[in-house]
Amino acid sequence: MNVLHLVHAFFSDGAHWHGYDGIPARFAEHIEYSLEALLLAAVIALPIGLVTGHYGRGGNALALIATAGRALPSFGLLVLMFIWIGLGLMPVMVPLVVLAVPPILVTTYEAIRSVDPSPVDAARGMGMPEARVLLQVEVPVALPLILSGLRTAAVQIVSTATIAAYIGFGGLGRYIIDGLFQRNYEKVVGGATLVAVLALVTLAVFWAASRLTVSPGAQRSG
Repeated sequence: MNVLHLVHAFFSDGAHWHGYDGIPARFAEHIEYSLEALLLAAVIALPIGLVTGHYGRGGNALALIATAGRALPSFGLLVLMFIWIGLGLMPVMVPLVVLAVPPILVTTYEAIRSVDPSPVDAARGMGMPEARVLLQVEVPVALPLILSGLRTAAVQIVSTATIAAYIGFGGLGRYIIDGLFQRNYEKVVGGATLVAVLALVTLAVFWAASRLTVSPGAQRSG
């Protein structure tokens, strides 16, 4: 059987659409893990990226952190966290957050640094506090690039959250892990297809968010 036949067989099987192991349930679990990891990564990386970008300091340190974060193997970190912490959602969240922080951190820093200094200097000349300069002048202009960093992190998380299944959690990785164990390649291919679809949906969501939140002028300049 080729891949298309396996995909058709998986999605046409009514048993895959109901119950705790059904596609809707696994989809919801995968989205839950992904959203939690993205939120945690954003809470960590966005403030650091914004502040360091605003003051123009720490760029080399951020690049070093980003390189180190990208170099860490997610699965190896998952196993290490599982041995250290034990069963729970935390061993899953740690590698996903570590994976997502670098693109958010570096892109946010670069986005703020790329803002035209003229309106920033004008705002300071009017006596605007630094926090308002950052939030009201720099962030609106840098928003397209900031969203691109969040988008990259989100897609990476969605693609990697399958590792949750390795330590007994759900999500779409459950089909891949169980399918490999059972030598049920219909389930493996179906799970991989669902992950790819969710990654495309994530891209579409961020595209829509960009269209809704970024001004046309900023979109053209970004």
